[in-house]
Amino acid sequence: MIQNKRNFQRELDNIINGLPHYDPPKLLLHSCCAPCSSYVLEYLSQYFLITVFYYNPNIYPEDEYLKRVEEQKRLIKEMPLKNPVGFMENGYHSERFYEAVKGLEHIREGGERCFACYRLRLEETARLAAENGFDYFTTTLSISPYKNAEKLNEIGEALSGIYCVKHLTSDFKKKNGYKRSVEISNSYGMYRQNYCGCVFSMKEREEALKKGT
Repeated sequence: MIQNKRNFQRELDNIINGLPHYDPPKLLLHSCCAPCSSYVLEYLSQYFLITVFYYNPNIYPEDEYLKRVEEQKRLIKEMPLKNPVGFMENGYHSERFYEAVKGLEHIREGGERCFACYRLRLEETARLAAENGFDYFTTTLSISPYKNAEKLNEIGEALSGIYCVKHLTSDFKKKNGYKRSVEISNSYGMYRQNYCGCVFSMKEREEALKKGT
């Protein structure tokens, strides 16, 4: 029997519709980069008190990581949002990424190596959300057409049970979210990288460019 696919946007709409207007809940939002966070911040800051958590030990090389951190800070500072947005970042720890994907190095982007990377970043987000009294946690990753929203929500929901903090269901590419993120990024002249972030995705992108794809 074929199961109907979940409509994550509808689930998010239902959560938002049930929120109190007078007391917005606290959300720890994992961000993969400023461009991807732009639409998500515009959208969710209407309903939540957001702290952006920049935790991406997958980024290669370190100067790329630092460049993306600064762009994230700039966006938060310059973008007009309904509620103030905080920022958290705990340094560059690439060894955690290589340990998490050990044995998966040769799997193409979009497979199990990426899922292990999702888990690494979401688990640290869930842990900190629980420790610091946030009501919800989620990630901007689902805004990308290349990221698996079903897997991201599956991992988030599993971690919610482990850390006892609510996971905010999402598929931010819906409602033209990705298109809007590009528009906002262009309006702020933001740096947009041409690879996901890790050394493996960088090499795949370089191979594709050599082939003219």
